[in-house]
Order: sequence, then structure tokens, then C-alpha cells
Amino acid sequence: MIDIKTKINLNGVRQRIHVVTNDEKKPVLLFLHGGPGVCNRHTIFTDHIDLLDTFTIATWDQRGTGGSYYGVKRETLTAAQVTKDAADLVRWLCERFHKNKIFVIGGSWGSQLLTMLARDYPERIAATVGFGQVVDGELNEKISYEFALNAAREAGDQKSVDKLLEVGAPVMGEYRGGFNGLMAQRRVMMKYGGYSQSDKKRSYARAMVIPIIKSGEYSLLDLYGYVKGYKRVLSAMWHEVACVKFPETHTTFAVPFFIFNGRHDMNTPAELVQDWFDAIEAPRKELIWFELSGHNPMGDEPDKFKRLLRERLMEIAEAEEGNV
Repeated sequence: MIDIKTKINLNGVRQRIHVVTNDEKKPVLLFLHGGPGVCNRHTIFTDHIDLLDTFTIATWDQRGTGGSYYGVKRETLTAAQVTKDAADLVRWLCERFHKNKIFVIGGSWGSQLLTMLARDYPERIAATVGFGQVVDGELNEKISYEFALNAAREAGDQKSVDKLLEVGAPVMGEYRGGFNGLMAQRRVMMKYGGYSQSDKKRSYARAMVIPIIKSGEYSLLDLYGYVKGYKRVLSAMWHEVACVKFPETHTTFAVPFFIFNGRHDMNTPAELVQDWFDAIEAPRKELIWFELSGHNPMGDEPDKFKRLLRERLMEIAEAEEGNV
């Protein structure tokens, strides 16, 4: 077993990575977390450690949050910079594990990041897998807000209705009150099953705080960086999430492009995915629907998700034996 928890320099910032493998010959699978700013090392190494039977698992706290909180200037918190960081990390992993290419997977903001990475830095990527797929930031928030408001009205939940009306409908994907307005919308959306079909009572405390603390994955300094960093990063970068329009800008890729999406996702609404996917040109592409899932099918339908992940990626690894 090789267990590497360290910091490496990515474009002038020391950033936290955690890589685990029981066989260095296995393909490397890099996880890109969501948010922006919401680290997921704890989830990967508790709920999905079984993927070690197939992959070398690599996780990373993106600049400005968690173990990568320190020494980051706000003006460097941009989508282009984080994409460049990701490309440099891909190269580092290839060199450390003697690979020509690795696999990359990401959910929510992580799916936006891997989409940009796949288009702009494809050379060292064997394939990408997105879930909770970001497509169009403005439409994303319009649909998600209307879902939450209508669900609250149908439930007679006047408190939630009043809160959403106070926040107001998003304008160009952004909410009045910034971070606080976004969180208010997300809390109502989660309450009515827009995030998870299997856990409709899910809250941000249950989704984030409790698992983070229980996991033991983060040092005290990492935890401080998480608490201080995620709001700062999300606030700094949300404009770039809100204005993304992949159907206009990202439809041609030089790498195999997979989307594993929950049918009931209203966090990044599933209804936006199909038309964009149909327009994508790639050496190989596939959209797989998870009919019992919301925003995170890896959590809602883990057995199916990981079975298909292994099957699809190992087909590519075997076809490019020696390269991945």
C-alpha cells in the first residue's frame, strides 16, 4: 500500500493532495471536487475506497480551500487558474506513477472543471467522467430556483416561500445576497429532493460538516482552511459558474467524454444535459442516466455507478495498454 498525503507546488501555491494505491500499475483516477471550494477527500476515502481494487485514487484540495487554503490571493481564484492547476497536477501524477495518461472524474463544479480541462489540456487525459453535470449557469439557476419555489408552495411551506421571494429569482445565474442568497435557495431545493432522492431530509450539516469531522481525513490546519476557504472560494468564483454556457463554447473534445447523471438532479438540472450531450463531438462519448439519483449518483446509486465506472474506464485502459 502506498499512501501519499502531501503538498505539491502548483503554479506558485502549495496544494494538498492525497493519493492511495495498492498497486502502482493500476490506472490513476483523479477526483475533482465541487463547490467551488468544497473538498471531498473525506467522501472518497470513506465511501469509495473500494475503487482501489481497480484504480490508484488521487484527490486534491483545489487552491484556496482545505489544505490548499494558505498563501492564495483572491485575484488568482479564477476558473482559468484552477484549470491550469488541474493540468499541472495531471502531469505530476503521470510522472509520479509512470503513466502517459490518467482518468479524471468530477461532480458539480468538478464537472465544469473537467470539461474545461478536457478541452484545453487533453494531452495527458485518457477519459473524463462528469456527474451533476454543469451545462449552462444562467439556465441552471433559473430552473433550480423555480423548482424550489414551486415545491415549497405545493407543500404549503410558507416560511421557505417567503425566504425564496426575499432572495428573489437569480439574475444571470447570480442571487441577491451572493453566497447567502445561493445557500438559502440550495437549502430549500435540498429539502424537496432536488439534491438526493434517497435522502430527501439531507441538509448541509448532514452532507458536509458531520462527514468531514468524522472522517479524520483533514488535519486541524486543513479543517481551518476548509472552514475559512470554501465561502471565500465560492464567492470569488461563482460569477464564472453562473455565466458558463457550454453549448456555445465546449462541444468538441479530443478525449473520451462520459456523463453519469442523476435523472432527478435539480441542483444542476438534469434537463439541460441531453441537448448539449447530443451536440458533443469526441472520440467516444456516452451519457448514462441514473434513474434513482439526484445530484450525486455516486452516492445515491453507488454500486451501479462504480460498476459502470470500472467497466467503461477499464475498456479504455485495456485498449491503450501501457499508456494508462
